[in-house]
Amino acid sequence: MNSNSNTFVSGDLTSTKLINSAGDPVNRTSETGDSSAVAIPKRGITRVSPVNAVAGAARYTKHHGKAVVSSEKSDAVLSFRDVGLGPHEAELRFRLIHFWEARNPLTKTLIGLEMLLIDEQGIVIQGFIPPARIDTYLPHLKAGSIYRLTNFYGSKSKVVYRVAEPNVTVTFSWNSVLSASADSSVGFPEDRFRFYGYKEFDEACDRKGDLYDYVGHMKLVNEHPVNDSLVLDEAELASSPRILLHVQTHEGPLMKLYLWDKVASEFCEKFRAHGNTPRVILVTTVNPKRFGGALSLTSVTSSRVFFDSDVEPTRDYLTWFHSNPNVANMVDAKVVTKTETATIGELFSYVKQEGAKVAWFECTSTIDDVVQGTAWYYIGCGVCHTKATKGPTTLMCKKCGKNEIVGVAQYLSKISVYDKEDQANFVLIGDAGFELTGKKASELVESYFEANESMEDDHIVPVPQALIDTIGQTHKFVVKVSTHNLTGKVQSFTVTKVLRPEPIEPEGNLDEEAEDDKGASADAKMKKGSDVVESTEG
Repeated sequence: MNSNSNTFVSGDLTSTKLINSAGDPVNRTSETGDSSAVAIPKRGITRVSPVNAVAGAARYTKHHGKAVVSSEKSDAVLSFRDVGLGPHEAELRFRLIHFWEARNPLTKTLIGLEMLLIDEQGIVIQGFIPPARIDTYLPHLKAGSIYRLTNFYGSKSKVVYRVAEPNVTVTFSWNSVLSASADSSVGFPEDRFRFYGYKEFDEACDRKGDLYDYVGHMKLVNEHPVNDSLVLDEAELASSPRILLHVQTHEGPLMKLYLWDKVASEFCEKFRAHGNTPRVILVTTVNPKRFGGALSLTSVTSSRVFFDSDVEPTRDYLTWFHSNPNVANMVDAKVVTKTETATIGELFSYVKQEGAKVAWFECTSTIDDVVQGTAWYYIGCGVCHTKATKGPTTLMCKKCGKNEIVGVAQYLSKISVYDKEDQANFVLIGDAGFELTGKKASELVESYFEANESMEDDHIVPVPQALIDTIGQTHKFVVKVSTHNLTGKVQSFTVTKVLRPEPIEPEGNLDEEAEDDKGASADAKMKKGSDVVESTEG
């Protein structure tokens, strides 16, 4: 037994009899034991048990109806270039680059475990473990480790969202044998990347083809300029794992890069552990999509994140970045935060799209009515505006972690709006109400109670005239498509900002610079308050 090689093999042990290579019964040992055994299922199909097998054993044959383990070491090492469709008994040797769960996007049902593998020639291929075999192999998988695999099946690669070039996938079969290799004599590359630029992503947009990698320097993180004082909003990211980056490759066009769920969490963990603010980012297997007509890149479950000095491509890019300090000021951060425009009908269509994510849009609409008979404001924390909770004797803020705060009235008002073809309900939150009426909610509430001293504090204050007077006005609203919209729990869209009406220019006399500056008003402030309180109204 070679103690430097651990072998993990597939098998259904619910109704099996264990024997050694001589055909004698043996006792089962733990996965860390040294017993050499194979399992003979009652169904008569030869399977190999997940206990440790003889080191170097590579071939399994039938002899008089019984399975025997051959101690003969296989010399048939197959290159990824030579892997074809169908069953293989030859041995593969590779480094495991990355692995992730594949799930149905609608039902979230586990489809299997996908892997990215690289051989000693630097060829990358995709691997796949069916769901019934995941528990056998998953405990022994570690990204970056070297493995040997025998008895596998070459299946045809999927045609959508591929992450490797070969049209064949290494699929683990019922008798696959996976061994962790301690042989350091062979040099395996650590990784391999496939980079695309703006032009290539634009051509591949929405085609569901191969997923490629992207490297560049960050301009904005969640609308905040990248500088040494940049700090991530931990509370916001904990409630909604989403990162919006504005990234530029060399002097190319600026691109929006959305990171979601586990990839967003990975970004945050590495960002915090980095020590100083990273400038260069590499994200693998990104999907080019159009949100509101603009080209964007979005992460998928197979995506990984690297910063400044993590891998060779980021180190090379960082060297270029330091040698070209002028690139840091090439793009106006205020201009690039301009939000995509959408009609009410396009908002409703967007939330029905497969794979739609949280996003912001500018929507020009006319106010038709203000919903009355319900509270039009909430009491929030005077510091962060989060909805306050009532304690025994004081108001408390979960976000700030304080048990005693000063409560301030904030807008939470529902209005009915329409455009040329459709109607919808918008919910005004926080400063969005002030931008519309010119009056703070706290001011309107205080003035009401001053004029009605006999009213109790829990009395529902009627909708103020300042809101009623907005009926009939047309405005450009910045609205958030929230998670509640995407899940169908809420039909109303949250308004995070109301933009000033644009002056009507004489036809044929448009100032291009003035047009660009209009987008600068949609800055980071419009989105900060959108996650403070989510409307739960239908």
